[in-house]
Amino acid sequence: MRGSVIALVLCLVPGGLFAQDRAQTIADIKAELAALNGQFNSLKQELVSSGAINSGAAGGNALQRLDAIEAALMRLTAQTEQVELRVNRVVTDGTNRVGDLEFRVTELEGGDVGALPPTQPLGGTAAPSVAPTANPAPTSGGAELAIGEQESFDRAKGVLGQGDFRAAAQEFDTFAKAYPGSPLMQEALILKGDALKQSGDGANAARAYLDAFSGQPEGAKAGEALVRLGQSLAGLGQIPEACVTLQEVGIRFPGSAAAGEASGALAGLACQ
Repeated sequence: MRGSVIALVLCLVPGGLFAQDRAQTIADIKAELAALNGQFNSLKQELVSSGAINSGAAGGNALQRLDAIEAALMRLTAQTEQVELRVNRVVTDGTNRVGDLEFRVTELEGGDVGALPPTQPLGGTAAPSVAPTANPAPTSGGAELAIGEQESFDRAKGVLGQGDFRAAAQEFDTFAKAYPGSPLMQEALILKGDALKQSGDGANAARAYLDAFSGQPEGAKAGEALVRLGQSLAGLGQIPEACVTLQEVGIRFPGSAAAGEASGALAGLACQ
């Protein structure tokens, strides 16, 4: 039995090494994109501050061309992050399967399953990250943000604070498309829902809250998203659905601030 497992692991190792090589390649691409983005932002700032972008020295429609380049860089960065997420999912799934096999073999042989060391990721330890020339902004959870990611989020949040709700919803939508794997995604979708709700678009606000929750049902703001969804459903006249959603908050997140808010919202509804 143990020999069969070792053979299986040996079959999986080349795939793991390939995943590691590919992860290293992705890290290189992300570093190059970060460096290119930093150089581009420096050039754009130089043109703006010198006045060349408006004087015609940089050529006609220079600002439009720069905006187009910036949008292309954002798309490339987002696509790279999507590939990285897929690779990570493959490595995680393979590692979990090997760990399950190790557990089963140890259990069958009467060994101490509690003494099993953590299963090493396929391909060995994670590939070392390549430090970009520009420092990405860390989030409160320790994850790193892509170049321009925090700026884009803060810009959308600023528009929301100014009361331009439709424009804010569009800004958050643009952010979500540009940075699909962002650690700020859940908060961005909740704020997008808030903006849509304030603009009178209750149906799309509910969809935004649903996306915020379903995308990260165990996320830090998942309870808040579920409360917002329940309140939006109630506002749309879907009382039974609102009751079920709000009751789910207390089940999933007992004792949380979201659960308390959901309980208060339930008190105002005629739930069965």
